[in-house]
Amino acid sequence: MPSPPFLRHFVKLVREFVAQNNTSQIKHVIQILSQEFALSQHPHSRKGGLIGLAACSIALGKDSGLYLKELIEPVLTCFNDADSRLRYYACEALYNIVKVARASVLPHFNVLFDGLSKLAADPDPNVKSGSELLDRLLKDIVTESNQFDLVGFIPLLRERIYSNNQYARQFIISWILVLESVPDINLLDYLPEILDGLFQILGDNSKEIRKMCEVALGEFLKEIKKNPSSVKFAEMANILVIHCQAADDLIQLTAMCWMREFIQLAGRVMLPYSSGILTAVLPCLSYDDRKKNIKEVANVCNQSLMKLVIPEDDEMDEAKPSMTMPAEPTSEESLSKPEAVTTGTLDASGDSSNSGVFTGTSCERIQVTLNLDGIVQVLDYHLSDTSIGMMTRIAVLKWLYHLYIKTPRKMFRHTDSLFPILLRTLSDESDEVILKDLELLAEIASSPAGQTEEGHGPSDGSDVRPGPVELHVPARAGQLNSSSTKGLECSPSTPTMNSYFYKFMINLLKRFSSERKLLETRGAFIIRQLCLLLNAENIFHSMADILLREEDLKFASTMVHTLNTILLTSSELFQLRNQLKDLKTPESRNLFCCLYRSWCHNPVTTVSLCFLTQNYKHAYDLIQKFGDLEVTVDFLTEVDKLVQLIECPIFTYLRLQLLDVKNNPYLIKALYGLLMLLPQSSAFQLLSHRLQCVPNPELMQTTDNTKPSTTFKRTAASNIDYTELLQHFEKVQNKHLEARHQRAGRAEQLDRRVVL
Repeated sequence: MPSPPFLRHFVKLVREFVAQNNTSQIKHVIQILSQEFALSQHPHSRKGGLIGLAACSIALGKDSGLYLKELIEPVLTCFNDADSRLRYYACEALYNIVKVARASVLPHFNVLFDGLSKLAADPDPNVKSGSELLDRLLKDIVTESNQFDLVGFIPLLRERIYSNNQYARQFIISWILVLESVPDINLLDYLPEILDGLFQILGDNSKEIRKMCEVALGEFLKEIKKNPSSVKFAEMANILVIHCQAADDLIQLTAMCWMREFIQLAGRVMLPYSSGILTAVLPCLSYDDRKKNIKEVANVCNQSLMKLVIPEDDEMDEAKPSMTMPAEPTSEESLSKPEAVTTGTLDASGDSSNSGVFTGTSCERIQVTLNLDGIVQVLDYHLSDTSIGMMTRIAVLKWLYHLYIKTPRKMFRHTDSLFPILLRTLSDESDEVILKDLELLAEIASSPAGQTEEGHGPSDGSDVRPGPVELHVPARAGQLNSSSTKGLECSPSTPTMNSYFYKFMINLLKRFSSERKLLETRGAFIIRQLCLLLNAENIFHSMADILLREEDLKFASTMVHTLNTILLTSSELFQLRNQLKDLKTPESRNLFCCLYRSWCHNPVTTVSLCFLTQNYKHAYDLIQKFGDLEVTVDFLTEVDKLVQLIECPIFTYLRLQLLDVKNNPYLIKALYGLLMLLPQSSAFQLLSHRLQCVPNPELMQTTDNTKPSTTFKRTAASNIDYTELLQHFEKVQNKHLEARHQRAGRAEQLDRRVVL
């Protein structure tokens, strides 16, 4: 180990060489201290060498900057020494070297930072204490200087930021905070390089480190808000998408807050990443109160992103094919890549309503492409996932509805693939989900963009050719087969609907047929809502038209009964009832005939339709035919319900017409006919009491009996062949009788097999 006099001799020599400007001798002295002492195999020699190098630096003074490489390298080598005391002496020596050289050490900053980052995790407290002193000195130098090479430092920072050691992470964050605070250092330009690492550090187990990282990210976000024009939003979008799906609540909330600001600041620049953003945001909308903050921010992100889609997106031709999503997107695979956005800076002052953005460095227009295929696949995936929450499903349906409103032409390319899942969603447990689903289906069925080029064809014609957006309706055994649905793609009664309307009605009835529980629990609710969203006459006309060709007669009878109950009792159908009550127009008479032919599947509903339309003579004729029908318990139950219905407000006009006995004889006969059908029950007593109130026609005559009374009198609707309608009723009921006998025969054969 060199003795103090020997060190003083070295210092004296160095000072003399400096005075003589003898560079070669100075390097020779430093080399001796490095090779023979600092890098020696003996610990005491290494300690002496470190002290000697520090003393040499002091002797060199301001000229030490010329020999920093030779002075620093052996000291940094000692940072890896197994002896903690040697590592401490190395810290002390480097501290003295840096203190003398000051800003001259900045060209060597990366190697100094690399060495310090290792010592930050040193297990020895003395070494850590020494490294912290050196660290503070370096930070002071960087803060004071304007010569810091940020470009050269970023690769090292990007590498070290992924360290899992807590002390190393703390060291990294402390330096990021320092660099952020220096006005002359624009770390924001390089944020995409370190943002992912920062979010990973945010998940550290140490509260102190998490807090430091929160502060650093908060400072960056403040800077982004102040200078959005210099922010590379596009380069950081996918990083945020990944961390918005993190399991750690703090990471997820912070990333979601960043995403909210990015969408609001960058506007349509974020559109190419919509599928990835939705993959991250949509599940958060169903979070419970334990993650209320994340849910609220995610909702803002969702709403803000939705507003970025504008009608102009439906007109722009996509220059590049859209990226498709996997069936089950993962946090990384689900990220959509930018297709038409450069990685340059953006002008935040650009109007977000435009279909493009301006770069901050030029006035060239950049076209932003809406990746509609990717968005639809993400929405389809989340709607198909049965484990997804209710609020997420509602958000998906709102998104689809919004896209059909803003970009109908492009969205109708996806209708065939979306249609089955939208029909399945009608079985959802939530009424709110079903309402949104019906709104969407109604928009699809009524949008002009869904109209085929060929227009509507006749309902029973064979020359109807499918348009460019043909929806394939799968045939089902025992239901509407290919021959019965041929030519039914469009209904003549739906002039305001597009080519999807009739297909929707067909598929809806098939859904009811295959899922009877849906019909029982939600059928009336669904049809009533559709009558509000679409034209009620169109709905009833088309359903009656389809049911007329239904081969499952039992389902047809059940469905007709459901439709009839809705028609007679729902407030939504008040206007339609008034239209049918008078049959004054050709349209109303056409609707009556269409409904009648399908209503024949159920005898009692047919009579109620005649009561509604004031066709009392025909109602009486029908009841006369009931004697030829097979009277079952279900049949009598329906008669019972009809009697109860006659006592409801809907048939007030009918009860008042009982006062005019002379002009309404068939009404009274029809009611007596119902009375004769009923057994001695409460309904029998109810109708009997009502008929007992019918006045004596002689007592009701006025003094002026020369003129026929016109009160409640109604001229029979012209152009309606009631004889043909009655024959149709008999024909349909004969089919029902045959079907019941066939079912009974099959049941009897099955019973015999069981006995055998």
